Amino acid sequence: HSFSLDIARWDLECEFNNTDHRTELNGVERLIVRRGQSFTINLHLRSGVYQPGGSALDLTVETGPQPSDQYGTQASFGLTDQIDTSRWSAAITSPPGNMVSLSICSPPDAPIGRWRLTLGQGGRVDFVLLYNPWCTGDVVYMDSEEKLREYILAQDGIIYRGGWKYPIPTPWNYGQFEDGILNACLRILDMNPKCLRNPGKDASGRRNPIYVSRVLSAMVNCNDDKGVLQGRWTDDYDGGVSPLSWKGSVEILRNWDTNACQPVRFGQCWVFAAVACSVSRALGIPCRLVTNYNSAHDTNSNLVIERYVDENGQLVQKSRDMIWNYHCWVENWMTRPDLKPGFDGWQVMDPTPQEKSEGVYCCGPIPLKAIKEGELTDKYDAPFVFAEVNADVHTFMKRKDGSTKKIISSVHVGLKISTKSVGSDRREDITHLYKYPEGSDEEREAFTKANHQNKLLQQQDNAGLLIVIKVSTEMRKGCDFDVFAVITNNTPNEKKCRLVFGSRAVSYNGILGENCGFKDLLNVQLAPGEEKRVALRMNYSKYAENLTEDNLIRLAALLLDYGTQEAYLAVRNVVLVNPEIKVRILGEPKENRKLAAEITLQNPLPVPLQNCCFTVEGSNLTGGQVVTERLNSTVEPGQDAKVKIYFTPTHSGLRKLVVDFDSNKLCHVKGYRNVIIGK
Repeated sequence: HSFSLDIARWDLECEFNNTDHRTELNGVERLIVRRGQSFTINLHLRSGVYQPGGSALDLTVETGPQPSDQYGTQASFGLTDQIDTSRWSAAITSPPGNMVSLSICSPPDAPIGRWRLTLGQGGRVDFVLLYNPWCTGDVVYMDSEEKLREYILAQDGIIYRGGWKYPIPTPWNYGQFEDGILNACLRILDMNPKCLRNPGKDASGRRNPIYVSRVLSAMVNCNDDKGVLQGRWTDDYDGGVSPLSWKGSVEILRNWDTNACQPVRFGQCWVFAAVACSVSRALGIPCRLVTNYNSAHDTNSNLVIERYVDENGQLVQKSRDMIWNYHCWVENWMTRPDLKPGFDGWQVMDPTPQEKSEGVYCCGPIPLKAIKEGELTDKYDAPFVFAEVNADVHTFMKRKDGSTKKIISSVHVGLKISTKSVGSDRREDITHLYKYPEGSDEEREAFTKANHQNKLLQQQDNAGLLIVIKVSTEMRKGCDFDVFAVITNNTPNEKKCRLVFGSRAVSYNGILGENCGFKDLLNVQLAPGEEKRVALRMNYSKYAENLTEDNLIRLAALLLDYGTQEAYLAVRNVVLVNPEIKVRILGEPKENRKLAAEITLQNPLPVPLQNCCFTVEGSNLTGGQVVTERLNSTVEPGQDAKVKIYFTPTHSGLRKLVVDFDSNKLCHVKGYRNVIIGK
């Protein structure tokens, strides 16, 4: 008969196991492993030696506050000859002796989180179990090493902001392996209301990335719970900081974790999405951040955005329906056994609080494929996401006497859907994953299925009078520049028109600010076939005071045909470009060796810059801290603001140094530099 092993002490081999499970960047002080893959514990015996077939060991694993076999949150098992990767199992892999190598494996569908392992009579071991996209049996499995390097292991990325005509890449430090971040991510799961209501059931639910994604989409905002971030879309950030001031997720997650889960103030869509991306990657779900330009926010699910303008062509905020200049969300990678076949792969998950889903501010996960095919009954929240990329825009003019008239205006939503490409800082356009080409049979089929009647009824706008807005290439902040309304008369008749051409500051989610320049021409005459260009001068002295932090100006040109009483509207957002930040690395970048970066920004404005400040952070570069350097002197127009910053990289490989510049006149100018750290 067999004897129980008499264990004196054990060694968790964290460095070996964590490296083998690709979690070593979290540190090697504790055991962090992925499901469906075995790990090794070395046991030192007090007496006797291990004999194959003659030694027994009872093992128990449990997770959550109410472990149960039924929920899959507890398992008891003994030694077998060989590891069985489909369930909890253990085998001894060393020859007979007084040191025993014990190999343990979890099933590929075990709940993720903190686990306790009991070894026979004596030992208790704690470890963290994560999703395993390297394991074919795991529902988050992804079969490309290169993609996994990007979507799980990369600790930095690029977020696209600006406008669809001019996408601006903004660097972001995801920092999912920085000190304390994994703990914060597990705490997010523990603070979620479903866990507080029924902790046993919630712990069991964590086997399923669909469930966890939905929890994350609710917990990254604080609208219904002790979530991470509070949103604010006005220019008043009292009691917090502007969403543009964040350079990464580390500071946000740490603030939340160390301040008793009080919401961090403030976030906007790209911040919500970036934090969700950090948490998903930390837990082992492949994730990428996506930007949708001209994103519709349809509040009443009719797939139509109705906009009202006054007789000067300026927006009148009448409905909650909006078009955001851009909107960011994330995509998580997983199979969808709960849906009919063909809907595996990328799923939209949107943590920005916009509309309630099942009574809570969360959105997704919904397969990209369901959006593309118009399958709006699939889970979760398909109609909302479908509208974001496919809604129709109807524009009405509200006259002084209160009457309204539909006007001719072409605005398309869901443009240039963008994400950082795998292994490089280039933009990848993924619009084709969300929609079929405009006007194709497949597009009509998807619209029929989605019951998007408006799009099906669309007829060609008459090609009589045409108005478009053209811009100059050099629209840098600090410069004066011209924008143009170009009117073409494609009719056989002479036309007499009124042209109202205006510009206003606007925030990225469509809220209008002050006037930046305006022209009203009461008598524009066009011969048949004639084209006219009308210039509007944008003066820095006029727009500087009105710009929001988003650097956006909304141009609107309204053309009224006196003869037919038809109205035509052209709208365009322009992005004013901030100056470039130059980063020079001084010396050879090596692990654990002090390094200097020289950072320069030229003042492009016709006024001096005061209170200049550079802040820098980067995963495994700045020790998880934000490094700040202030300039004592004023920087005159055309002069350089320049600082030297010192930091010590801790791991080799490609790293991104993220820089942010702030002053009284230029706020949150972002830059970055890729640094390759040698061993």
